[in-house]
Amino acid sequence: MRTKFKLILFLFPVLSICFLSCEKEEYSLGDLKAPSELTITTTIAGQNAQNPNGDGSGDVTITASAKDALAFKIDFGNTPNPNFVPLEKGTVTKKYTSLGTNTYNITVIAYGAGGTSTVATKAITVKSDFQPAAALVTNLTNNASKTWIVDKSVFGHFGVGPWDNREPVWWQAGVNEKVGCCNCFYTSTFTFIKSGSNFSLLVDNPDGAFTKTGALTNLPGIPASGDEGCYAYNGGTNSFAFIPTSATNSGSTNTIIKLGGKDIYIGYGALLDEYEILSIDANVMKLRVQGTETGNAWYLTMVPKQ
Repeated sequence: MRTKFKLILFLFPVLSICFLSCEKEEYSLGDLKAPSELTITTTIAGQNAQNPNGDGSGDVTITASAKDALAFKIDFGNTPNPNFVPLEKGTVTKKYTSLGTNTYNITVIAYGAGGTSTVATKAITVKSDFQPAAALVTNLTNNASKTWIVDKSVFGHFGVGPWDNREPVWWQAGVNEKVGCCNCFYTSTFTFIKSGSNFSLLVDNPDGAFTKTGALTNLPGIPASGDEGCYAYNGGTNSFAFIPTSATNSGSTNTIIKLGGKDIYIGYGALLDEYEILSIDANVMKLRVQGTETGNAWYLTMVPKQ
């Protein structure tokens, strides 16, 4: 009996400690206050009394600040639909590339504790004047007109890869790969014309246009559904302009051919109308255009038609 009594005396403090240590702890997140005093500060490069919209470089430094903010996202106001991206450290320098003087509505979201948020918008007017290198214009147009075709004679003349690369590392077409299924890819011609300070592109499709269908192409008259291939298309003529890339890319010309209408394209009927010239000389041109999925790109190698 004495042994049992001693055991009870021993277990009582142990059980008391266990009971006390197992009691539920309470936590508090504190007040979930949304960020306040959100401000957007912009500095347009070269802005002064004589150049109220900047020096034409299109460079704008954007800084966001707010009390109780943990992170920011920004939409630069340069796309048809909002596209919010993280604003690291609350500041970034953005190059606006649309030629001429344009107004953009910048929107910033400041995020606070517990997912609270505050939104602010600021309109800026920016001038972008861009002149491509003279040698690039000469190589592309011969300072009059010059006709290019897709170069089926080399490996990788068409391919897919990440947008931030210079090579189609995910897939590359073999020599003459599309001849059997889609020879229009190689018979279509693209004539770049320079007339004074104006530029235009003439697209000729004797065997149709090589493109996807439906919502995956901007070319008018293409069927609403179907596989990638050649589709009847009369081609067209429209203007184009040179604009800078939004960020400096090592090894690229940092120059984009921006098409003036949906009725023209280069090489492959794409959704977007901006083709970056990765490299060009009198004999070879390499292009990159954003693909149908975010983050990927199509790559093209073109040569003058003989």
